[in-house]
Amino acid sequence: MKRAPVPVRGFTLIETIVVISILAVVGVAISGMIAYIYKTNTFLFQQSAATDNARRGIEYALENLREASYGADGSYPIASAATSTVTFYADVDNDGTVEKIRYYLSNGTLYRGVTNPAGSPPSYSGQTEASTIVANYVQNSTSTPIFNYYDDTGTLLSTPADVSKVESVSVVIGVDVDVRRAPVTFTLIGSATIRNLKAQ
Repeated sequence: MKRAPVPVRGFTLIETIVVISILAVVGVAISGMIAYIYKTNTFLFQQSAATDNARRGIEYALENLREASYGADGSYPIASAATSTVTFYADVDNDGTVEKIRYYLSNGTLYRGVTNPAGSPPSYSGQTEASTIVANYVQNSTSTPIFNYYDDTGTLLSTPADVSKVESVSVVIGVDVDVRRAPVTFTLIGSATIRNLKAQ
């Protein structure tokens, strides 16, 4: 004797509404939690991003300084050396032309300016400088120079430095999105020895 098939029972309207309501409450709770975490940690995210950008910018600046060489117009590899600005010559884009490079601080932002030579004989005078941001939220005080210069014995030179004595450069940058909040200012340090001074 065959049994009658058991009817398949689906969700009732009330059960469906209950399930949807539970899912909606869980979804709202999760979104609220994500929004709260993001809101309370936004500063940390910003600080981390600013520090990482500054680190990459400083690494690139030091790489540029290592490759400083005589300008396309015959200028000495380092044009000027001060606490918050340094100007030198280097082929930073590997195009066979030596550009004039200037790193400078302005209103808490460290910039890199690049000037290409033009004319025959080549000259940097009157050419447009293209600037890009190296680091934001720079908090160096007047007692913490960004650039320090050393001679061939490793002795710190007074600034503005005599460019003919500069053999190496150190960079110290303090980055802090908001000095009124923890964590404290993050300090980035690096140095570069200029390779091409004695070779030319």
